[in-house]
Amino acid sequence: MEREPRYFEYGEAEVAYLAARDPRLGEAMAVIGRIEREVHPDLFAALVNCIVGQQIATKAQTTIWNRMLERFGEVTPEAMAACSDDELQQVGISFRKVGYIKGAAARVLSGEVDLEGLAELSDDEVCRTLSALPGIGVWTAEMLMTFSMQRPNILSWGDLAIHRGLRMVHHHRRITPELFAKYRRRYTPYGSVASLYLWEVAGGAIPGMKDWAPKSEKR
Repeated sequence: MEREPRYFEYGEAEVAYLAARDPRLGEAMAVIGRIEREVHPDLFAALVNCIVGQQIATKAQTTIWNRMLERFGEVTPEAMAACSDDELQQVGISFRKVGYIKGAAARVLSGEVDLEGLAELSDDEVCRTLSALPGIGVWTAEMLMTFSMQRPNILSWGDLAIHRGLRMVHHHRRITPELFAKYRRRYTPYGSVASLYLWEVAGGAIPGMKDWAPKSEKR
């Protein structure tokens, strides 16, 4: 039985706040309209999905993920701990990623990492806890905080598309740490909603809006 998709929750209050704080972003938001970005509330399953998707195409990630669901039913710490390394490799997961998945499952089952308890922690504490897991860096932790936990104020320095979106909206040639910190302050406490729109801008949602980075630096 397929589950109904769930989307990142936000409303007019967040949009109005961001538009008031940043009129240029507000103009882009008005053109783009409402964004529906799917979220995956099961944090452990979302974490494993992120590991599966590292350094492979999205289509390949989806194929492997669907094989996992067919093979194991649900992707839980118990299921991942109980299956063999070979079983995971047979659905298309590399040896290195098998180690990451098994390591994460072991830490959750041992109580070393309390995924449910993360809800009580600050963003910085959640990021530190998740990025300490095998195979999970800061950027992946921030994406989990956004698209699984629905934390409202995530603006990722390590996300190149966020940099691109900021350059495009504000005509910057490059985004320095100081400039990024200024926008993070400006968008607080709704950095995650700002991120949704900056990703759309970076992906070409507004025709004619260009990236102002020097050609040699565009990535």
